Amino acid sequence: MITDANPDEQPADPFFDLDAYAGLPRVGGLWLSPDGRRLVVGVARPERKKNRYTTALWEVDPDGARTARRLTRSSQGESAAAFTPSGDLLFVSARPEPDGDADEEPKGALWLQPAAGGDARVAACPPGGVRGVVVSEAGTIVVGSAMMPSSTDTASDKEIRTKRKEAGVSAILHEEYPVRYWDHDLGPARTRLLVADLAEDLAFTDAQLDLRDVTGHAGRALDDEASWDITPDGRTVVATWMVAEPAGSQRSTVVAIDVASGERRVLADDVDHEYESPRLSPDGARVAVVVRRRSTAHDPGDCWLGVVPVTGGPVQALTEAWDRWPHSARWTPDGTALIVAADDQGHSPLWRVDATTGQPTRLTHDHGAYTDIRVSPDGRWIYALRSAVDSPPAPVRVALDGASAPAPLLGPADALGVGVGVPGRLEEVTATAEDGTPLRAWIALPQQAGTDAPVPLLLWIHGGPLGSWNAWSWRWNPWIAVAHGYAVLLPDPALSTGYGIDFIRRGWGAWGDAPYTDLMAITDAAQEHPGVDGNRTAAMGGSFGGYMANWVAGHTDRFAAIVTHASLWALDQMSGTTDASYYWAREMTPEMTDSHSPHRSADAITTPMLVIHGDKDYRVPIGEALRLWWDLLSRSKAEDGSSPHKFLYFPDENHWILTPNHAKIWYSTVLAFLAHHVDGKEWERPGLLG
Repeated sequence: MITDANPDEQPADPFFDLDAYAGLPRVGGLWLSPDGRRLVVGVARPERKKNRYTTALWEVDPDGARTARRLTRSSQGESAAAFTPSGDLLFVSARPEPDGDADEEPKGALWLQPAAGGDARVAACPPGGVRGVVVSEAGTIVVGSAMMPSSTDTASDKEIRTKRKEAGVSAILHEEYPVRYWDHDLGPARTRLLVADLAEDLAFTDAQLDLRDVTGHAGRALDDEASWDITPDGRTVVATWMVAEPAGSQRSTVVAIDVASGERRVLADDVDHEYESPRLSPDGARVAVVVRRRSTAHDPGDCWLGVVPVTGGPVQALTEAWDRWPHSARWTPDGTALIVAADDQGHSPLWRVDATTGQPTRLTHDHGAYTDIRVSPDGRWIYALRSAVDSPPAPVRVALDGASAPAPLLGPADALGVGVGVPGRLEEVTATAEDGTPLRAWIALPQQAGTDAPVPLLLWIHGGPLGSWNAWSWRWNPWIAVAHGYAVLLPDPALSTGYGIDFIRRGWGAWGDAPYTDLMAITDAAQEHPGVDGNRTAAMGGSFGGYMANWVAGHTDRFAAIVTHASLWALDQMSGTTDASYYWAREMTPEMTDSHSPHRSADAITTPMLVIHGDKDYRVPIGEALRLWWDLLSRSKAEDGSSPHKFLYFPDENHWILTPNHAKIWYSTVLAFLAHHVDGKEWERPGLLG
């Protein structure tokens, strides 16, 4: 058993000690070999200086008998990509090549680790890195790689990059929208699809794959969210393909690309719908896609599974009548069904969807949320990562017939001896909305809440807004607040998923109406809990949750403090500066934007606010925080210019605060702010803030 712990040391409480929390292993990603005998997961932990997380690959026993073992180890980390037909593991890493040029900048190369054992070696190293690795049963591999617009192959791409670097040029000439995504610039290099044939003896030679470009420069078509799959015979790739629309807009379609010729055929394209996550059937004849009816200012749209023939034809709407929104699907080996997860009443269970009738059957009945689905080749098992509000992601095995409860596998946390037990209990709270709609929320409570003195209440509003509190979150973890003595309310107000389209429609285009009154109604109910002190309350949220926190601040003074992270403040400003303005153009009318913008109520804010934002946030740009901060400070009445508000600014973080040390600062500042205003303690500046 591999362990990094000192057996003589008493382990720290990871929810009270932020260093211990940052060091917990974070499982993400799951891959199954073609024969079903090897299961691999990624595990992220802080590197030595705790300035970033690095991911290592671990092998988990699919039968649940053997202890997990670590497969890779490097300071740059690895992410799994795929298995070859013979069971060799392919992964992506920026680790240096043993015989590589020491002066070259590190990039994500494709590495191969032989199933029979031995050192991993580089299988392909295009200048623009590698992503989205898919391998056919016949041994054809397809990868995405960013290439310069005028490059004709990987050699010319490298030459163009070298010239730009030597000339000190970083400028980008944009000719289409968008120009940024989440936390990085787009262009000048854009993704293309490259293919190669895997030689049978690739694991035992030093040869690299001969990658061939099958798309050429396609601009925006293969964007950062693009995904693709390949037929079992390796002859056809299906991929999402973004196409331009008037007024700076774009939509997602699905195309089929002939591997031999690069010829491209459209499989799914409709101005009223978008198509995502193409997944080929085991016989290569059909493609399952997630279909989204496009939203308008007065219609939230809808989402269902569809199936389209690879040879072309209409898209069959498989689950259009199901009032739940499915995530990306996996086929069963016999092609008769699709396995999906879909949010449902504060959970996200697994479902079996009949590939002919579209009839869904629920397979898991616990309160978990399931991701990274893989189906065993014998059709008996589903492997997935299961998490819940009170348990972090971990590998499990689920019987495909749903006859038994999900079985935990021996994962990396077991091998490391760092199992996570939350410092409290999880309960449900229910209420009734103003319009009579049933409402529900999770509430995370200290174990002794209700037997000892009641504890203060923290309303924590989820982002999205199309989301639900149903899974574990490392970034927004309520149990840290619970460990510090708070009851944390996790509600699903109007716009939340898992309650049907009408529940979403209640808040559509009117963010400040039903979502706000729902939050107040469920907070009223939570304040009646015997373990809660209703006289000591605070509210917080991030992204859309930050929007709601700002709206709450301008419409009630019931909370002692409000924390707003990466929040929308002035909707007119945000809608034109976000990285996807074309979506906002159809999301709200100018009248909706004006009437539901929190900045209109700035004069009414009396509650102390902690504003948090990262400069690299391009989804909700930093201008929102700067304008909010000015609107708060410019209304200060104190003669000495003092203010109860604070602004925690991260110059090199994005929409999320990702690095270990910054995450510690985030939590410690939030807790200090709450302690000061909710519990009346002296303000104590977190040490790492100087």
